Amino acid sequence: MEARPDLAGLFRLPTLSHRSRSSPHLLMWGSFLISIGILSFLAFLYAVVLSKLLPSSRVPFLTALENDWYYCLLVPLTGPVVIIAVYLHWLSMKLFKHA
Repeated sequence: MEARPDLAGLFRLPTLSHRSRSSPHLLMWGSFLISIGILSFLAFLYAVVLSKLLPSSRVPFLTALENDWYYCLLVPLTGPVVIIAVYLHWLSMKLFKHA
């Protein structure tokens, strides 16, 4: 009968070295960046969707967001531009590879 290989090493989680352990400073910066991303997303969501659905306000900045259609048109038009950019990137890599 053949000996079975030791598979324990395949299922062991990798350990973090001393340098890669998260310090409170890195945790603070990570939390800060994630919260900035969430706030930016919520502001964008308000500018694109919610400002059009809510009633008019007397605040000039919010009224300007309500009357602005730039981002409402920018979001759907980003898709075709991304598709064209990905195609051109693929084409340029093929031309470079076979040149």
